[in-house]
Amino acid sequence: METAELIRYLDREGGLLAEAAEEAGTDAKVPTCPAWQVRDLLRHTGMVHRWATAFVAEGHTSYHPDGGLPELDGPALLTWFRDGHRRLVDTLATAPPDMECWSFLPAPSPLAFWARRQAHETTVHRVDAESARGGTPTAVPVDFAVDGIDELLLGFHARSRSRVRTDEPRVLRVRASDSDAVWSVRLSTEPPAAERGEVADADCELAGTAAQLYLALWNRGPFPGVTGDSSITTLWREKSAVTWS
Repeated sequence: METAELIRYLDREGGLLAEAAEEAGTDAKVPTCPAWQVRDLLRHTGMVHRWATAFVAEGHTSYHPDGGLPELDGPALLTWFRDGHRRLVDTLATAPPDMECWSFLPAPSPLAFWARRQAHETTVHRVDAESARGGTPTAVPVDFAVDGIDELLLGFHARSRSRVRTDEPRVLRVRASDSDAVWSVRLSTEPPAAERGEVADADCELAGTAAQLYLALWNRGPFPGVTGDSSITTLWREKSAVTWS
C-alpha cells in the first residue's frame, strides 16, 4: 500500500481507538487482551506512538528506547493519547520520502516502514478498545487486511524472535476468500518461512475473509475455516504473540 494511504488509516484508526476507549472508560476490561484494562491499552499505544515519532522526527539511525508509560488516567490519559497520535500522524505526513532512520522490518523506505507499522499497530489496538466498549466493531477493509497479513507473516514471523516452530516440517496455508491473496507458511525448527502463493502442499489451511484472517492471526478473533491438521492453529495461538519486550 502507498505510504500516504497508510497514514490515512493510522489517522482514522487512532481516532476510533480514542473514541471507543472514552466510551468504555479507562477501568473497563479488554476482552481481547485479558490482562489489560483500557488505561493499559491507552498507555501502551500512546507510548508506542511517541516512540515511533521520535525515530522519524529526530532521525535516530539506531535503536532508541521508548519513553516509558505515563501514570495518567481518565480524561488526562485520553488527552495525552490523542496528542501523541496527532503528532505521529503529522510527523509522518510531513516527513520527506527519503528521510533516514532506524527500522526493523523490510520496507521500501524507513518512512514507508513506520507508516505501515503504526497503521497496523493502531488498528489491532483499536480492535482491543472496541472489544472493551462492546457493540459492532469497525470493519477492516480488504486491501488493508491483506497488507497487514503480509507484514505479520513475511515480516514479524520471519525474524529469529518468532516462537512458531515445529519439530516436524509442516505447511500452513492462509487463503483470503474475498481477494486473490494466498500465503504458504513453512514451519520447522527455524523461523517460519512465508511467501505468497500455493508453493507447497498444505498440512492445514485457514480460509476466510481477509479481515477475519487478519484478526485471527493477530489473536484478536477466532480462526474462520480450518481444514487439515488443527494442531497447527493451536500452535499459532500458543506461540505467535508479538510482545513489546
